Amino acid sequence: MPITTCVFDAYGTLFDVSAAARQAASEPAFAQISESWPALAEFWRQKQLQYTWLRAVTDAHEDFWQVTQQGLDWALEKTGHDGDAALRERLLALYWELQSYPEVPQMLRTLKDAGLETAILSNGSPDMLAGAVDSAGIAALLDEVLSVESVGVFKPDGRVYDLVGKRFGCSPDEVLFCSSNGWDAGCATGYGFNVVWVNRAGDPLDRLPWTPPHILSDLTEVPRLAGM
Repeated sequence: MPITTCVFDAYGTLFDVSAAARQAASEPAFAQISESWPALAEFWRQKQLQYTWLRAVTDAHEDFWQVTQQGLDWALEKTGHDGDAALRERLLALYWELQSYPEVPQMLRTLKDAGLETAILSNGSPDMLAGAVDSAGIAALLDEVLSVESVGVFKPDGRVYDLVGKRFGCSPDEVLFCSSNGWDAGCATGYGFNVVWVNRAGDPLDRLPWTPPHILSDLTEVPRLAGM
């Protein structure tokens, strides 16, 4: 089946999740993380994701904003900054203002000009996603922003992937799904989507039962894979 719908994970795929720590580290008020910010950002992201998986398998759902704060608190303690309330407040504020990766606007515009549907499918809460989309200036390039909050469970639960077909009336093989998370790309492949793993970090392939058919270093080639 030809691709009719292009769906994107948000954090790490369209939006740079390291940007909050990087921006804070560049500000004189937070010089204490000028060297440690990469580790802080990595720990934050790792715990944010781990907590979504644990909550999904234990049926203990909380929205992504709560999970994001909990992950940051762990990362701040791990890096020795757990008593720094001003740093915590600044990092959380910056997370609502994440910018998209440079290639994202033109890539989405190319898809829209070709008549394809475009959407986000994310663990993010609706308010968080609205903030990121507005901050990046890409709202007009998206037909829908789908949040797991409508089903109350995080990816990779199949009920999340079901949201795409319910919204667009398409079958899985009409969807090109793009994610920077190897686990998400693998599980979405198992679900039946055509999948692009956006491996920005050059990571090894996750050892899962499913291998995404396409691996890119960024999103530039997505229109070609969608049949443009």
